[in-house]
Amino acid sequence: MRIDLGNDEEPEIGLIALIDCIFFLLMFFMVATSFKNQAAGQPQKALPIHVPQSSVSLDRQAAAPNTLVVGVDAKGVVYWRDDPVSIEVLRQHLHEEAQRDPDAAVRIDGDAQASYQEIIHVVDLCQFEGLTKIALRAREGR
Repeated sequence: MRIDLGNDEEPEIGLIALIDCIFFLLMFFMVATSFKNQAAGQPQKALPIHVPQSSVSLDRQAAAPNTLVVGVDAKGVVYWRDDPVSIEVLRQHLHEEAQRDPDAAVRIDGDAQASYQEIIHVVDLCQFEGLTKIALRAREGR
């Protein structure tokens, strides 16, 4: 025995949901393709950033005598008081100085062509060891 429930309508495919799915797939493949291009060894485009110069700058002799000086050159080599050191040795020096004087000031002399990541890595090491008085040295503008 069949029960009649009224109008039998044909099932319809929701057009809006279908359009949403197509746009989602399109965006997914666009993003996946851009990641694939970067991973394939194509050089990433860098922002054209020029490090600004300061109109007033401190000389090395004008700094406090107990200031810890850490340098980073254009190639990313780290210097502790004008001697090249590895990151592990720098961390040991910073740890010893932090144990001796937790309020010691640290000045980072970074080359204008140095990687920003290298400078931030040195800042992070200083903060990890508890040295929070950190200054960045800038060249005097001419």
